[in-house]
Amino acid sequence: MMPLHYELDGPAAGVPLILGPSLGTSLHLWDGVLDRLAATRRVLRFDLPGHGRSPAGPGAANTVALAGLVLELADREGFDRFHYAGVSLGGAIGARLALDHPGRVASLAMICSAARFGEPAGWKERAALVREQGTGPLLVPAAGRWFAGEPRTRLLDDLAAADAESYAACCDALAEYDVRDRLGDIAAPALIVAGRADPATPPAYARELADGIPGATLVEIPHAAHLAPADRPDAVAAALLAHLGEPDRRTAGTAVRRAVLGDAHVDRAVARTTAFTADFQDFITRYAWGEIWTRPGLDRRTRSCVTLTALTALGHHDELALHVRAALTNGLGTDEIKEVLLQAAVYCGVPAANSAFAVAQRVLDEISRGNP
Repeated sequence: MMPLHYELDGPAAGVPLILGPSLGTSLHLWDGVLDRLAATRRVLRFDLPGHGRSPAGPGAANTVALAGLVLELADREGFDRFHYAGVSLGGAIGARLALDHPGRVASLAMICSAARFGEPAGWKERAALVREQGTGPLLVPAAGRWFAGEPRTRLLDDLAAADAESYAACCDALAEYDVRDRLGDIAAPALIVAGRADPATPPAYARELADGIPGATLVEIPHAAHLAPADRPDAVAAALLAHLGEPDRRTAGTAVRRAVLGDAHVDRAVARTTAFTADFQDFITRYAWGEIWTRPGLDRRTRSCVTLTALTALGHHDELALHVRAALTNGLGTDEIKEVLLQAAVYCGVPAANSAFAVAQRVLDEISRGNP
């Protein structure tokens, strides 16, 4: 079986969080909540076999095998221990991980999921239909199950494009999945989320999970059908953030500071810290980097543009040099940095911009000489 396709978001040193999709969808199921989850966490989203951009192939006809594929991704990224959240089949994969690899799962969230997804015969019938006719006949009924609100065309397109044999194999996995007698063995802190308008895994399924998993928290979301993260992203994000807990701002700030300014700079700053400056270093790490730079409202490219303008206006040239390098790290090109400084010349004054151009040129020359 080829490795699953996956994408990473959030600071490289952030706490690992893996997000699993529902049958027939792709990692884009999580688009509506991604910014909030990835603000301070290293988020890995994956596609099921034959879904999205994952290759089709044999070897994943049960949830044990699917969990093994997810562990391969975690190992590849060095996630020794991670938080996990999954929708429907994605939630079942999470239950398998928590049961069979308890040391790896820091917490578990099962969204619109179950300990058993109905009678196996129904899944066998769907698998046979898809093997014969593809996923086309599923589009209309899926829209009714998946969404209480406006259908998301992108996710229905993912269903239409799914590889028939891979989809059928996932149906086989759902047919064999039954962890009802093992729920009491799940030791990870668990969040169970139900959509009150979910006809596929109605709230009774969620209550069975919450009653069986020791200490589990149950959240029911009104006006949410089977794909709750797409239907009610704000409510799902709020439930997940409360479950995951707010990361320590110093830890989060250190991760973002290193990602933006580079390990070498941060290591030098730490080495120069004295008893007199320690509180100030802690302040900027927690507040500037842990509170502001981690906010999801602006991406880092935009924050770099704002920062370059402010430093130009105030004439803080040492900080400006530092943030020219940071802007390059955050994805701005030299031409874009030039445009920011030209804009600053209009609104901050030509003398200020003249000095800023000189600082930026010096930094760019140093980088071209191999001094990053």
